[in-house]
Amino acid sequence: VQLQASGGGLVQAGDSLRLSCAAYGGTFSLYYMGWFRQDPGKEREFVASISRSGSSTDYVDSVKGRFTISRDNAKNTVYLQMNSLKPEDTAVYYCAAKAYLGSANYRNIYDFQLWGQGTQVTVSS
Repeated sequence: VQLQASGGGLVQAGDSLRLSCAAYGGTFSLYYMGWFRQDPGKEREFVASISRSGSSTDYVDSVKGRFTISRDNAKNTVYLQMNSLKPEDTAVYYCAAKAYLGSANYRNIYDFQLWGQGTQVTVSS
């Protein structure tokens, strides 16, 4: 599976963006999916994840209530709807996939085998 993220951009604080991550070349529904972000000079951090069916989601505390992760297995795509954006949300956002048939949640970057190329999100104050 290859992942391609898109949807980033430059917005003002309080605005919304929806990121998309399209998967190519595999059975998308077999993958647990996540979104991570990274600022220059900082470690890549977990943002959100979603189970294969979409029935279970997980979020880092800083985005709870503002971001929503979802997926459409028919379209081989995972989304990250970001509302009420803040300047501290500025980062390159990456989607990631983990081949996994269980029900646990994962947040560590080393748990994910496949990564997209990243899309820049910049939030001005």
